[in-house]
Amino acid sequence: MLSLHAARCLHLAAQGLLTKPRRHAQPDDILRIIRQMSLLQIDTINIVARSPYLVLFSRLGNYPQVWLDDALRRGELMEYWAHEACFLPRSDFSLVRHRMLAPENMGWKYRQTWMEENVDEIEQLIAHIQAQGPVRSADFAHPRKGASGWWEWKPHKRHLEGLFTAGKVMVIERRNFQRVYDLTSRVLPHWDDARDALSQSAAEEVMLQNSARSLGIFRPQWLADYYRLRQPALTALLTRWQDEAQIVAVEVETLGTLWLHTDLLPLLPIAKEGKLKATHSAVLSPFDPVVWDRKRAEQLFSFSYRLECYTPASKRKYGYFVLPLLHQGRLAGRMDCKMHRKEGVLEVIALWLEDGESASRTLERGLKTAIDDFARWQGATRIQMGLLPEKLFMHQRSGWEIDVA
Repeated sequence: MLSLHAARCLHLAAQGLLTKPRRHAQPDDILRIIRQMSLLQIDTINIVARSPYLVLFSRLGNYPQVWLDDALRRGELMEYWAHEACFLPRSDFSLVRHRMLAPENMGWKYRQTWMEENVDEIEQLIAHIQAQGPVRSADFAHPRKGASGWWEWKPHKRHLEGLFTAGKVMVIERRNFQRVYDLTSRVLPHWDDARDALSQSAAEEVMLQNSARSLGIFRPQWLADYYRLRQPALTALLTRWQDEAQIVAVEVETLGTLWLHTDLLPLLPIAKEGKLKATHSAVLSPFDPVVWDRKRAEQLFSFSYRLECYTPASKRKYGYFVLPLLHQGRLAGRMDCKMHRKEGVLEVIALWLEDGESASRTLERGLKTAIDDFARWQGATRIQMGLLPEKLFMHQRSGWEIDVA
């Protein structure tokens, strides 16, 4: 029988979050970590460092954010709809190609009527890219202002998004986080759908295998959400995986039978003895794979979480962009914060500990180190504290200066 804490540690080991990195990050760690997680979700909110950069920081420590941009530009990564909009290894193009070839099944991400109604203009856009090279939506003027007073998406942005979902164009780089598109036929000139494309069923099985490996330990119902698959028939698949020695069943206190990916088998005896130690304290993104499945986070970590940036301010319980706080295998708290870049100040608007967490010296030391590292990585020289638990940071209630070295 595994303890719940041991199961959490195995999951964090699979995610690269069990311990602090033992060496300074290198540029090739970007692709390595994304392969470990399978997917890196993209979000544009930049009240602190944007989510994809933060997810990598939680695992790599201090690294230049431009390394992610460089990996995309070099062709190591691609973007497509996976969990949501995600970076994934370009070598996984075959996993999502079937989605591109049936864009009408992609819901709100693709408007068939728009593409049909604007077919002539879209063909002109494709010809423009063919002749002139990669484009951004910012390269095209907006023809009008929306009657509501808000700027609506301009037609060329909608054209490019539709072509992207249909796999006619790919994102080859980002400039100031704006997508730069080129024709897929030019980005992958040797790709042949007839020869290289996987069927939906074959691609989805690989997606499920990736999900199992990246989760490390899982309930069957946790698998589908990773790539946003419709709930597959898993009983036969799990039996086959077990016969193929890809997974083993383990009993976990309070959770019952879970499945362990065999990549983690070397850690299982240590975990059973209670000797698998989580030493990492880190600030996580709301879009980190550890928490992006809210039901899984609640079942595995007893962490009830929702993102409230789309909730009216008067109805928020915690704040606009609240970041989970990981400490020694537990999601021990959360904080609402904002990076004031010009002033070099990380403002912690409020910080909460989870029920059952006490403001021990060990917890305080771990959180302070994690917050300092998080702030320093973004160029802050000072932490400004707001609302705090009663006994946390008793001697630094208003904040502190941090060493930028």
